[in-house]
Order: sequence, then structure tokens, then C-alpha cells
Amino acid sequence: MGAKTREKEYEERREFNPVLWSVRKRLFALRRYRINLILLIAAVVLGIGPWTPGVSPWVRLAAAAVVALVGVSIRVAFEWERVPVLRFGRFIKIKGPGLFFLIPVVDVAYDYVDCRIKVTDFSAEKVLTRDAVPIFVDAIIFWMIWDAGKAKLEVENYHIAVPLSAKTALRDIIGKTTLARLLTDRDEIGQELQKILDARTNPWGITSLSVEIKDIVVPPELEDAISREAQAEREKNARVILGSAEIELSEQYAEASRRYKGNEEALTLRSLNLLLDALKTKGSMILVPSEVPHVMNKAVAAAMARNARGEGGSGVDEGNVTVE
Repeated sequence: MGAKTREKEYEERREFNPVLWSVRKRLFALRRYRINLILLIAAVVLGIGPWTPGVSPWVRLAAAAVVALVGVSIRVAFEWERVPVLRFGRFIKIKGPGLFFLIPVVDVAYDYVDCRIKVTDFSAEKVLTRDAVPIFVDAIIFWMIWDAGKAKLEVENYHIAVPLSAKTALRDIIGKTTLARLLTDRDEIGQELQKILDARTNPWGITSLSVEIKDIVVPPELEDAISREAQAEREKNARVILGSAEIELSEQYAEASRRYKGNEEALTLRSLNLLLDALKTKGSMILVPSEVPHVMNKAVAAAMARNARGEGGSGVDEGNVTVE
């Protein structure tokens, strides 16, 4: 009971109704037989219809037989379809698209092969990765038939063979890959899957255009562990960045200390600037010694005198400090 519940939990919601789509496809395919139906009706009318005076019944029957023969010989293939033709059980050629003829009784049209690009979804349920983690993987494959003869003669049912081959290849790759690589390198894994599928399906006249992994579901009991691991990795990166910032700040502080060394006026003005910034904070109060105003006046006077003599700045913006 638990396994069925889990399968339903990871089941992908279908984007369309496959039964309705199949019915519509078959109804549309019946349109290729409209010419055959019209010709057969015409043959029946010629054969059993009202007799025309002066016309031999053998002529009418011969005309009806000819029309019926054409009706069973003519075939129509849509633009995206190819038809392998067998003559006495042996493959002779591919017919279509468009109008073509078959020899009655001798030739057999072995199905109408759709050569458009197809999309097939497949999944690998509860597969162990290289690091022994059970996961559920959903993927899709884009593929097409490039040789209708091989697709019908080399494999019995390519609609089943292609997704089964894709599922087998996906399970094989998952068993050789760690969970971390599966979560981060989906594109590379898809390319590896495509190469494996091409090697298997090319002899069937089928090629895989691309393989894309839609979802990788980890069991709930492992989600917490993975989340903690990711959080620890982020904290580690944050600490590394903080340490790098501390190193840069220490270098700046070392350079500032070399400039302030031996320049008491600049150091005093810098201290006053810090004091002014602290006073700008609302509700803050700072107690300073009573001799601080005298020191401030002396530092400002010395800095102004130095600027007046043109001796150069000290690297500190003295104009930011006002002493009353």
C-alpha cells in the first residue's frame, strides 16, 4: 500500500488526454481513404445500377471492375507519412507522401509511419545513485524516424522499444553518477543519454534529438539532510567572504596608521570626526574630558596654520569639524 501511495505522489500530471488524442488521430487518418470509398461506390453503382438501353451489361461490368480495381489500388499518404511496401512478403521501397498505387494482392502497405518529431516521457523510479541515494527521475525524449523501412522491419514495436531503451539507459547512468552531479549537471547527463540512445536506435532508423530531465525527486527523509548540507555550505562561504573583508580592512587600517604616525594634528582631527559622527545618532550622549575643547582648538588652529603656509594636507578633512 505504501509503494502505491508513493508512486501516485511522484506521478507526473498529464498535460492532455491520451485516449481522446488517439481517437482524434484515428478519425483524421480515415480521410486518406475518401478516394477509395468514392471509387468503390462508383463501381457498385456501375455494376448493379439501372441498366442503360444500348449498353452491353458486360461493358458495364468491365467498367465497374476497372473502377473497383483502381479503388483498391490507389493510396494516399499525408505529408508527414511514409509507407513501406512489401511485394510477396519482401520489402521493395518506401512510398509517399501523396498519391501512389499498389498492385492488388501482390503489394502490401505495411502501415503508415509518422516521421514527425515525437515526445515521449519516461521515468526511473527508486533508482540508487552511485552514493546509494534512492531517487525518482522523470525525463522526456525527443525522437524521430528517419528511415521508415528500418523502423518497421528491424524492431517489432518502436513505440515501446524507444522509451524502454531510454529508461534502461537512464537507470544505468543514475547508477554511475552521484546525487550532487545529477542535481547540477542535468544538461551533460541528457547529452550522455542521447549518445547512448543513438547507438541503440540508429540501427532501427530512429534518432534521438535530445533528452531532458524534468525532475529529480529525493525521498523526504533525505531532504532535511541535503538542506542542512546546503546551509552549512552557505555559512562556510559567508565566513570566507567575511574573512576576506577583514583582511582588506586590516590593510586599509595599516595604511591609515602609517599616514597618521607622527602627525598629532591629523590624528586629533580624525578623533573629533569620529566623535561628531557619534553625536549625530539620535538619543546618544558621550562624556568627554574637560580638556577636550582646548585640544580641539589647538588642533584646528594648527591645521589652519599649516594650510595657510601651503605645507599640504594630512589626508583628513578638517572642514568637517566645528568647535564652539
